[in-house]
Amino acid sequence: MPKLKTHKGAQSRFHITGSGKILRTKGGKSHLRRKKPGRVKALYDEMIPVHSRDKARIRRLLPYGLR
Repeated sequence: MPKLKTHKGAQSRFHITGSGKILRTKGGKSHLRRKKPGRVKALYDEMIPVHSRDKARIRRLLPYGLR
């Protein structure tokens, strides 16, 4: 069986924990951020888990990330 290629866009956007969770960052964190309150800006910095419906799609893009 040939090697599978990792999708480089997905590799930079998602992080896989040791327990197998797939984490992502929130969108919209770079533009029009100055006017938002501090507590809202802090929400953009944390990694949040991917929805369960999207996990299978992301696993196909990252074939070697879930070992």
